[in-house]
Amino acid sequence: MQLQQEDRRLSILPPKPYAALIFDCDGTLADTMPLHYQVWTEVLGSRGVTFTEEQFYSFAGRLTIEIVRMLNDRHGYNLDPREIEQEKEDRYAQIAHQALEIQAVTDIARDHFGKVPMAVASGGHRSVVETTLRSVGIRELFDIVVGAGDVKQGKPAPDLFLLAAERMGVASDSCVVYEDADLGVEAARRAGMRVVDVRVLWQNRHE
Repeated sequence: MQLQQEDRRLSILPPKPYAALIFDCDGTLADTMPLHYQVWTEVLGSRGVTFTEEQFYSFAGRLTIEIVRMLNDRHGYNLDPREIEQEKEDRYAQIAHQALEIQAVTDIARDHFGKVPMAVASGGHRSVVETTLRSVGIRELFDIVVGAGDVKQGKPAPDLFLLAAERMGVASDSCVVYEDADLGVEAARRAGMRVVDVRVLWQNRHE
């Protein structure tokens, strides 16, 4: 068992050389995706809207407001993006304490604490991301946290990652990004950064 855990950790070590690390939050540092899906189904369900798990994961990495707008466009809904965003944030805050860290990834962050600058760049609203990081006990590891509201365009645009690098004072091409979603991987590559796709952890677990 110990050997398997070590193999998992080694599979996501950042490729050298690098000057800084940037982490997505949901599904990367913290196992929050089931909690977010629960909140989405509650908020949309109260408005008579069915939101499948497949739909939810297809939107992984996008800003909440973008998701609502896309649902409106695709299905002819008349949902208020700002209203949905606020209600979703409020409901998530009530259950954020249930979130668990993804230890293979948080171990990487702990190993690098105080050695290189580190940031969190998430499609979630920054206040929600901060809540999650505090809930799993890792907020103090990161110099910078950026999220929805800090940039005009969310993932797959590179804006979040470029802003994180700028605020850390490092060149974008010297950063390694940790991600768990296709949109985030694309955003990191468009920012000129190398990417560690943490989904390899789930693949290794089932082999």
